[in-house]
Amino acid sequence: MSNLFETTKLQPVSGGRSTAKDILHHVYRALQAKGYDPITQITGFILTGDPTYITSYDNARSMICRLERDELLEELVHFYMTEKFDR
Repeated sequence: MSNLFETTKLQPVSGGRSTAKDILHHVYRALQAKGYDPITQITGFILTGDPTYITSYDNARSMICRLERDELLEELVHFYMTEKFDR
């Protein structure tokens, strides 16, 4: 039995967690499938935080809401910079 005056620290479950890259790819495809411009919609979501920019089709909205917007922006900048300068 643990001490009532100590904080129990839980470890995050790592198995099955999608990366920001995986989620962005999934959301991009879902937006395309529903006829939206994925770049415009994802940009709107990142700027405003409003999840209605993302379709709920194929669980895309739920998936993107698992991430912080700064995580998404970091992934996008990382991808852009590595594509431009790491060739």
